[in-house]
Amino acid sequence: MMYQIEEIKTEKRKLNYKKLVICILILLLVLYVSIRLGMTAAQKSQEGSLASVQEQSGDIKQQDTEQAKEIDEEEIKRRKAHFYKEVDDIYNGEPGVKRVFLTFDDGPSDTVTPHILDVLKQYNVKATFFVLGNRVSDHKDLINREYAEGHYIGNHSYTHEYSKIYSSDESVLEEYNKTEAEIKKALNDDNYSTNIFRFPGGAYGGPYEDIKAKTRKIFKKKHIAFLDWNALTYDAEGADTKEEIMENLKKTTDGKENVVLLMHDAADKTLTYETLPDVIEYLQEKGYAFQNMYDLMDMGE
Repeated sequence: MMYQIEEIKTEKRKLNYKKLVICILILLLVLYVSIRLGMTAAQKSQEGSLASVQEQSGDIKQQDTEQAKEIDEEEIKRRKAHFYKEVDDIYNGEPGVKRVFLTFDDGPSDTVTPHILDVLKQYNVKATFFVLGNRVSDHKDLINREYAEGHYIGNHSYTHEYSKIYSSDESVLEEYNKTEAEIKKALNDDNYSTNIFRFPGGAYGGPYEDIKAKTRKIFKKKHIAFLDWNALTYDAEGADTKEEIMENLKKTTDGKENVVLLMHDAADKTLTYETLPDVIEYLQEKGYAFQNMYDLMDMGE
């Protein structure tokens, strides 16, 4: 009998032990599940916070980019306005300081432009070339040489055909823009802009003055400078000897401290490059410093 009682007690203890183990296991399972659920919730919260931070960071970066773009655009406008003002005021330089801007129209050409560049290089003189858009694509090498050697490339219309250019102010702008596009392609530089136009025949007067006046107002609003000249050699107006070219140079520069000299590098202007050394030496003797349009620019430094 005693044996049976002890056996029953042993069985009860085993049963209680099993129950205890089961309870512990259940508690551990519940604790594990709770911990996992807590970690998952925390991770989701963290991911949500990270996504929010990333979204905010993205917004900030976008705002910074847009702000930088606005600053760049404002800076470009400021420099264009400065350049326009300097060109417009080109004949009012520092008192007592003599300067001359050599300018060449109607190029480039294979027969004349390379010789002019050779002379300019020999004398270390920088000039400004007002090119025709319809001659640019066939002379990319010359455009690139002008640019590489520090000369300024300006815009002199696409066709140089007065009746076509001055049919309307829109036509003048179209010729300007077409030439700009050709220069960009030739230089392989979409950011290059001449920001300066030389009206064929001059910016003022003549039978197309009404159209020119409208265009001048448009250019002023866009800060596109335009420049004529106050001295010339008449190399395109009938001077057919070196002596005539030099005589015209002396007459038209006499008494002027700020000179914009008109010459040409079209295909038939052989006399221009042949006389150019004499032109440069005469101006040097008279105390002129040679400049081009780059000297009027605000480089932002």
